[in-house]
Amino acid sequence: MDLVPALEEPLKKVLGPATAKVMAEHLGLHTVGDLLHHYPRRYEERGQLTHLADLPLDEHATVVAQVADARLLTFSSPKAPRGKGQRLEVTITDGSGQLKLVFFGNGVHKPHKELLPGTRALFAGKVSVFNRRLQLAHPAYELLRGDDVTETVDTWAGALIPLYPATAKLESWKIAKAVQTVLPSAQEATDPLPESLRAGRALVPLPEALLKIHRPHTKADIEDARSRLKWDEAFVLQVALARRRHADAQLPAVARKPKKDGLLSAFDAKLPFTLTEGQLKVSKEIFDDLATEHPMHRLLQGEVGSGKTMVALRAMLAVVDAGGQAAMLAPTEVLAQQHHRSITEMMGELAEGGMLGGAEHSTKVVLLTGSMGAAGRRQALLDLVTAEAGIVIGTHALIEDKVQFHDLGLVVVDEQHRFGVEQRDALRGKGKQPPHLLVMTATPIPRTVAMTVFGDLETSVLDQLPAGRSPIASHVVPAADKPHFLSRAWERVREEVSNGHQAYVVCPRIGDEDDDPKKSKKKPSPEDDAEKRPPLAVLDIADQLAKGPLQGLKVEVLHGRMPPDDKDAVMRRFAAGETDVLVATTVIEVGVNVPNATAMVIMDADRFGVSQLHQLRGRVGRGSAAGLCLLVTEMAEASPARQRLTAVASTLDGFELSRIDLEQRREGDVLGQAQSGARTSLRMLAVIDDEEIIAEARDEATAVVASDPDLEHLPGLRTALQALLDEEREQYLEKG
Repeated sequence: MDLVPALEEPLKKVLGPATAKVMAEHLGLHTVGDLLHHYPRRYEERGQLTHLADLPLDEHATVVAQVADARLLTFSSPKAPRGKGQRLEVTITDGSGQLKLVFFGNGVHKPHKELLPGTRALFAGKVSVFNRRLQLAHPAYELLRGDDVTETVDTWAGALIPLYPATAKLESWKIAKAVQTVLPSAQEATDPLPESLRAGRALVPLPEALLKIHRPHTKADIEDARSRLKWDEAFVLQVALARRRHADAQLPAVARKPKKDGLLSAFDAKLPFTLTEGQLKVSKEIFDDLATEHPMHRLLQGEVGSGKTMVALRAMLAVVDAGGQAAMLAPTEVLAQQHHRSITEMMGELAEGGMLGGAEHSTKVVLLTGSMGAAGRRQALLDLVTAEAGIVIGTHALIEDKVQFHDLGLVVVDEQHRFGVEQRDALRGKGKQPPHLLVMTATPIPRTVAMTVFGDLETSVLDQLPAGRSPIASHVVPAADKPHFLSRAWERVREEVSNGHQAYVVCPRIGDEDDDPKKSKKKPSPEDDAEKRPPLAVLDIADQLAKGPLQGLKVEVLHGRMPPDDKDAVMRRFAAGETDVLVATTVIEVGVNVPNATAMVIMDADRFGVSQLHQLRGRVGRGSAAGLCLLVTEMAEASPARQRLTAVASTLDGFELSRIDLEQRREGDVLGQAQSGARTSLRMLAVIDDEEIIAEARDEATAVVASDPDLEHLPGLRTALQALLDEEREQYLEKG
């Protein structure tokens, strides 16, 4: 944390311009403080060797190992002088496994002299597969020369060798040397933790923690440092969120209380089913918030199909009853149209305000998207400004300057993780006073992630499925090992259709884009090496199915690049049951609701994330017939991708899956944009493992902010907060 001038010193002054440039460009480190907070990823013991079997594919790895064998091979090469090329193959071992290093051309001479059998060294490079064996091509290396007092041993003080997150341009040991240079500055780090908190938890002071994390002499040193640095991260972040909640609680808002015998009562009276206990409980939490004179900020988490839209609609009706307007923001046009259709259907004549045949208690529900015709758009805008329309549903077209409300009282944001914060604030700015805010997500978020990423929102969870929903059976279809399983999958689809149902087939790609793999933005995953083929595409698969296993069925395609009217027409035909099989990309991931669709086949399922698969699967089993989801993959049984799919097939509990997802992926991916661009993103804190620390830090932070909102008595904490909340990083907390 850039706390005092010594820690704010630019690295280029301390380390020299070349190293500083690489650190800035590749690791996002600019100051001495940044480098001190670039912690080792793990430690190797000088006397021990790395487990080579555990190396991560396609990642930059540093290993400590011993040379077992080195061979210089000559081969014919038209490019080499005299037509002969040289290749040095070195085998290193850790006693349990082996790894091959390969050097070519002029790069063979130095390692040929130095990497003799028996030599121990640190090796760093990108782990790849060649001939089904792991290898490092042209790794950088640093010899470990016994115990003679050489520069190497000085640099690697103590028995524990820190291994840092590194890049191809800057190896771990070079980062370690740079850290040694700036380590004395750690003494000047100002402590952000209140003294009472630190003493109460027996946490070491910050300078000591920085020293122990970079130069530990024992494993206990590392533990001391980690415990302390985790607390810093959790506490400073939670104070920032607590201050935000505190500031939001001071804002004025119009209290919106539903009137007796109004629109909400009329709507509830015509519901053909009873609401679940969960829906009633969450609705009460929302209505209590709406009745206060401070804006509600609530996150509504609900499993796919748990009835979130119903809860949100009742909240919107309550606000309309109280004389305000409600806006629902959806991430895509398909979803906005879907919400508009399902809400007007649920409301019936109550959505026909101002029209002939409209009920006595009714309002107008308008749709506003970017692709609407000018006339429809003009009418929608007019209905909003005159308060003719109580409810508007739209995409971010709702946020444009031209859109004005008569009295915006509630904003409902669907699938928050797809919305930038500027959009959330722009919509918030359209009310006379800040409107109430309800954020919905169908992606189950473990409690601690909710506390970290959505820490400025109160959380409500809907975890019951409405009555009449059917369970979904999920199975992995190993297409490479057992091709007949895939044939059987298509037979199952035909069976569902012959029983009067419909099916989805989901593919990772559309298929009309440039197929040059070099131009592909997505880096192939290491597991792609096995087959080197691009992901399966909607257009190709739809064609193959229509001519092959699903011949005679009505097959249509849906993807994001189709004109909006075409997309809507396809969805309408599918919803009406005119189409048997819809071959689509993930545009159907959120909110598409066709109760008659009972089967889904996900092609190349290994190319989707766990929560995405769970979302997709939620599109089937929405009616009374049981749902079936088939996850097709060509991955080998032992691969991490297959294990991920097996996990998805084995449970329908989204919260359990989100934990699996977090454990399997790096935290940063899961927290997604919540941390993009923030160099203060969580480094030490593991959101799943450190649940207790995060929960305790939240309580401590709330208490500190309640007693001293401006942190006047805690200058160290105030400085740490400023570092976290540099103006351009404010969006870090705004959860892009």
